Amino acid sequence: MARIAQLEDNVFVAAQLTADDFADIAARGIRTIVNNRPDGEANDQLPSEEAEVAALRYGLVYRHLPVTNHDVTEDEPVAAQAKALRDLPGPILFYCRSGNRSTILWAQASAARLGTDTVLQSAAQAGYQLEELREFIDDHAASIAA
Repeated sequence: MARIAQLEDNVFVAAQLTADDFADIAARGIRTIVNNRPDGEANDQLPSEEAEVAALRYGLVYRHLPVTNHDVTEDEPVAAQAKALRDLPGPILFYCRSGNRSTILWAQASAARLGTDTVLQSAAQAGYQLEELREFIDDHAASIAA
């Protein structure tokens, strides 16, 4: 089972999932899975189409919002993550290769609501050090709040 870390109430993050993980995720009460990993990054990753089938098998909502490491601070993927947080039923689990990319997106999408210091602290408690991205997080907090 992939390690699942909590970022805030009803928001979790994990590294790459396998098809076997979806039953456990549903049993934990998670209602939505968001895959932030583009298909084809690695030969051994679960393709999005198969992840969606596994999610639906266990009654989970599934979204594929892929973003590359190079685009993780761009406006479009951050806005998509903010929309997912706002619109999809929680609890929500975001995942990517290591969980880092999903955590970076969450931090930028949530800083207007929670504050930069809070998202940085929550990310660190989950095992993701994002202090070097403070400027990007602050910038997105200001643009989302506007």
